[in-house]
Amino acid sequence: MNRVGKLIAAMGLKEHEAVMVYKPANFFYLTGFTGEGLALVGAKGRAVITDFRYVEQAQNQSEGFEVLSISKGQTHEDIASGLCARWNVTTLYYEEDAMTVRTFHAAQNAIQGVTWKPLRDDIEHLREIKDDSEIVLIEKACKITSESFERILSQIKEGMTEKELAVQLEFDMLFHGADGPAFTTIIAAGANGSLPHAVPGQYRIRRGDMITMDFGAKVGGYCADMTRTVAFGKPNDEMRRVYETVQTAQRMSADAVRAGGDCRAIDAIARNYIDAQGYPGRFGHGLGHSLGIEIHENPRLNATALSTLQVNQLMTVEPGIYLPGVGGVRIEDTVVVLEGGCRALTLPTKELLIL
Repeated sequence: MNRVGKLIAAMGLKEHEAVMVYKPANFFYLTGFTGEGLALVGAKGRAVITDFRYVEQAQNQSEGFEVLSISKGQTHEDIASGLCARWNVTTLYYEEDAMTVRTFHAAQNAIQGVTWKPLRDDIEHLREIKDDSEIVLIEKACKITSESFERILSQIKEGMTEKELAVQLEFDMLFHGADGPAFTTIIAAGANGSLPHAVPGQYRIRRGDMITMDFGAKVGGYCADMTRTVAFGKPNDEMRRVYETVQTAQRMSADAVRAGGDCRAIDAIARNYIDAQGYPGRFGHGLGHSLGIEIHENPRLNATALSTLQVNQLMTVEPGIYLPGVGGVRIEDTVVVLEGGCRALTLPTKELLIL
C-alpha cells in the first residue's frame, strides 16, 4: 500500500473527506515532491498544487498525483476549493500546527461548505516506522557521515578554528555524496564543549582540548546524526574520566534499545549511571530522538517519554556530560530498532581518540 493509502486506512478516511497538507516534511513524505505548495489527498483523488516554477519538477517527483498550478490572481487554496467541489468533499482535515491564523482564515474563505477538523499527528505517526527504502537512504547518509569523520581527523590542526573545522567537515560530506548537511554542524572545542548546541566560532583548537563534533549528512531527503568527541593531544584526568563515563552510559543504554523497550526506562539507564558516577544534573537533555525526513522526530528517549519502541524506528542514543567552564563530552549513534536489539548505522569507533 502506498503512503496515501496508508494514511487513508489509518484515519479511516471516508469517501467525502480529504486531507490538506502544508508541512514540508509531511508533504514530501506523501508526495515525494521537494518544491513548494500544498497537497490535497482523499479517497477520490490526490493532487499537488504548486506554481509555474515547480510544475515539471512535481510531475517528475509525484507519481500518481494530479499536478495543478496556480495562475495570476489565484491562490493554492482557490484550486483546492475546486478539487473539494469536484470530489464532493464535506470534511477537510488540516494541520493546525503548520498553518498560521492568517493562512487558516484565508483557506476557510476560499474553501467553503466544508467542516474543518484538525489533522493532529496522523501523518507523523506513519512516519515513525520507516520502510525499507527510507532505511536505505538513512543508512547511506550515515555511511557518508561516518566516513567524513574518519577523513577529517587527519585535517585537524592546532590553531584551526571551530568554524574552519565545521566548513571542512560539511564540504567533505557534500563532496562524497551528501545533498547537504542534515542540520547545522556543531563543533565545540575546549571549554565550549559544555554547550550542548554550541555554534562553531573563532575559538582556536589547542593541545589538551576535547573536541565535540555533532553533524550529519542528508541524502534523498533523509537525515543522519552522529556525535564523536576526540582529544587533541593528551586530555587531563578529569576529562578522560568524563569520556569513559559517557562511553559506558552510551553502551549501556544502546544495549537496551529494542522493540518493546520503554523509552523512559532506556533514558534512565544512562541518566542514573552518569549521576552515580558523580555528575548529577550534568546530563540535562534527553537520551535521544527519532529522525528521518526531519532531524528531530518522535518517539523520544527522555525522562517524560510514554512510548515503547517498535521495529524499524530510527533512534539516536546520545548521552553527554557538560561541565561549565571546563568542557564536555557527547557520544551519539543513529540506530535502527530490531526485535532483539538494535543495529548501529554510524560505525566509527567510540574509543577515545587522541590526535
